[in-house]
Amino acid sequence: MLIIGDIIVSDVLLEKKFICNLTACKGACCVEGDDGAPIKPSEEEAIQRNLISILPYLSDEGKGIIREEGVVHKSKKGLRTQLMKSGDCIFVVKDQNGVVGCGIEKAWQEGKSDIRKPLSCHLYPARETALENATALNYEEWDICHAACTLGEELGVPVYRFLKDALIRAYGEDFYRALEGYAKSIPDD
Repeated sequence: MLIIGDIIVSDVLLEKKFICNLTACKGACCVEGDDGAPIKPSEEEAIQRNLISILPYLSDEGKGIIREEGVVHKSKKGLRTQLMKSGDCIFVVKDQNGVVGCGIEKAWQEGKSDIRKPLSCHLYPARETALENATALNYEEWDICHAACTLGEELGVPVYRFLKDALIRAYGEDFYRALEGYAKSIPDD
C-alpha cells in the first residue's frame, strides 16, 4: 500500500498488468453488472449541461430512459448511471463490430462536450472508495477483464500506467509522478 496525500493506493495497481482488449471483451464493463456506473454529482451536472450534444450519439432506448427517468438513479451505493432493459448503460454506443463505446466520450472526442465520461469509467479497473479522511484506490478484479490482463502481461504494462490519463485527470500530474516514482523504485522479481 502506498499513501500519496489523502489517496491510499493498492499495490495491486502497481503490480498487476492490464490493457483493455476491446477486440476480445467488446466493452463488457459497459453492459455487465447490475447498478450502472458510479457517478459524482458534479458529473451529473456536467452531463446535463452537455446533454443536447450527447443525445445524438445515444440509442433511442437510451434517449427514452433519459427523457422518462433522467441520466442517473440513486442506489444504496450512491448515484449511478441509468441502465436500459438489457442492462447496458444508457450511454452505450456500439460500432459496426459490436464493440461498445460511450456516447459521452464520443461527443467529447468530437469537441461537442466538455465532459469526457464519468471518472469511474475512465479509472476502470481501479475503483475509488471514500474513507473518513482519505480515498482508497483499489483494483477491481472481474472475470470479463481476463483478456485485458493477458494483454497487459504480454506487453508488460501495469494498471497504473494503463490508467495514466485517468489518474492525472482524477488526482493531478504531481500525484501521478509520485506514483510512478514509487513504482520505479520497486525491484523487479
